[in-house]
Amino acid sequence: MARIPASERRAALIEAALRVVSRRGIAQATTRAIVAEAGMSLASFHYAFDSRDELIDELIITVVAREQQAVIPDLSPGQSLRELLESGILGYFEHLKADPEHEQAMLELTQYALRSPERHPLARAQYARYAELAERSLELAASVADVAWRVPVPEVARTLVAFTDGLTLTWLVDRDDDAARAVAQAAADALSRMAGPR
Repeated sequence: MARIPASERRAALIEAALRVVSRRGIAQATTRAIVAEAGMSLASFHYAFDSRDELIDELIITVVAREQQAVIPDLSPGQSLRELLESGILGYFEHLKADPEHEQAMLELTQYALRSPERHPLARAQYARYAELAERSLELAASVADVAWRVPVPEVARTLVAFTDGLTLTWLVDRDDDAARAVAQAAADALSRMAGPR
C-alpha cells in the first residue's frame, strides 16, 4: 500500500470527521469512529494529529473557511438593493438545502467551541469570518445598486448574520421552504431600509 503524505492523511481525517459529526453528532465523533470512516488505522490518526481535540479544532477552521465560499449575491446591474439582498439570502438558503447535514454539523461545532473556554476563540473567529463575508457582500450590493448604507456596515452585517442563523435553525427544525423564503423577503426588506441614495 502506498504511503499517504501527512497533509493528505490530515485532509482525509478532517473530511471523515465532518461526515461523522454530520451524521451522528460531535459526541459520537470518537477517534475510532473517525478512522473507521476514513478507512485508516489508529496509528495513522496519531501520525497526523496529536489528539481528537486537535482534529476537531482543525475541522472547525476548515469548515469555516468553506462557509466563506458560500453565497455572494448574483450582482446583476439594474437590480435594486432589496432585490440583490433577497437574491443573496435565497442563494444562501439553496446552499443550506443542498447539504443540511453540513450546516447542522456547523451548529454543533459552534456549540462545542462555546462549551470549552479554550475553544471560545474558534467560535469568535467563526462569526468574525461570517461578519466579514456579510460586510463584503453588503458593500458590493450597495455599490451595484448605487446606494449608501446609513447604518455602519458592520452593524448591518451582524443583522444579516443573525437573520441567516435564524433561517438556518428554523429550517433545519421544520423544513418549511415557503417560511424560509418569507424570512428571506423580510430580511431583505429590513436590511434595505438601512440604506438610502448616495
